[in-house]
Amino acid sequence: MKAKTLVLLYSIFLTPAALAQKALPVIKATSASVDIRNDDKLAKKVWRVVPEKPLDVYTTSAKQVTFYTDIDSISFTIGPQQQCDFVILLNGKDSAKTRIRYQPSRLDLLKAAGEYNAEDHRFIPPFTYQSADNPNLKKIREHLQLDSVAGKGSELSRIFNLLHWVHNLVKHDGGSNNPVLKNAIDLINTCKAESRGVNCRMLATILNECYLSIGIKSRYITCMPKETKFDDCHVINMVFSKELDKWIWIDPTFDAYVMDEKGNLLGIQEVRERLVNAHPLVLNADANWNRKSLQTKEGYLEGYMAKNLYRLQTPLVSESDTETWKKGKTVTYVELLPLDGIEQSPQKKESTNMATGVTLTYYKTNSPRLFWAKP
Repeated sequence: MKAKTLVLLYSIFLTPAALAQKALPVIKATSASVDIRNDDKLAKKVWRVVPEKPLDVYTTSAKQVTFYTDIDSISFTIGPQQQCDFVILLNGKDSAKTRIRYQPSRLDLLKAAGEYNAEDHRFIPPFTYQSADNPNLKKIREHLQLDSVAGKGSELSRIFNLLHWVHNLVKHDGGSNNPVLKNAIDLINTCKAESRGVNCRMLATILNECYLSIGIKSRYITCMPKETKFDDCHVINMVFSKELDKWIWIDPTFDAYVMDEKGNLLGIQEVRERLVNAHPLVLNADANWNRKSLQTKEGYLEGYMAKNLYRLQTPLVSESDTETWKKGKTVTYVELLPLDGIEQSPQKKESTNMATGVTLTYYKTNSPRLFWAKP
């Protein structure tokens, strides 16, 4: 009898506790649309209740998350390596188990990847820039009447005149296929003839050749996330200003450039450092996408570009027709990656595409000193 009594007492006191651990908070809803507040930012109708899913997972980098149904709400405080489960009861009968999972923001990932190695002396060839006297560049300058477009003002005014001109002339279409001929004249002609746009890489290619054709040194930079396999990156230009004796950030897709709190123009490396160190950044007020939507510092820099400033890659030779593939052609790229980059080796890799006959060589470096070398 004594043993049975102990078993009974164990069941009475422990079973409710065990059940309590399994019980999840429940909020009610009569509509499948849900609003979500991440910290102080409220997003309307960004979540849909789907009872058919065994588990619906919402990832966030916010510390405080609130789900709002049409008749109820629930809030959670969440942090690294944490998750919170609850149930949304739709129309009093259909249960949707929902999980909020913490995921570091892209800005957090970038901040953790701020360290380079300035003493990385592994060999990469020097960067070179095609002369404005090159016949291909002279053709671009004359055909597109770039002396008139750039104007006769200061160097910086010419840089910005060309930026605005390309941005307004060719629309951005991230899903478009690249034309076969990838030079400024043919890209612009294709867009006009087919009433189409091009992706950010082709826009940066056009602008790069325009700068080179009037004697301004520039490169286009592929800005990539931490992952080696990805479905989105961004390509912008780094342009060397003799007036300022430095590289500056120029983005034809968004008609964008970046400054510090005093209005000083910044280069890509400076923007990255300021994002990592949480220093002030100012985006030009008229930065926009296709003349349709203005960009903000938070969305463009702290969100989109924080993701894409993890790894940076650029052609070794800045010239016209870089990526028009022709048999026997060779193109070399250099990648700058932080010390915690996923793939640090091989430092040099070479491969030939059997379909195009083009040989591609890739160098890796951890040295910003080499990557951002002045022309």
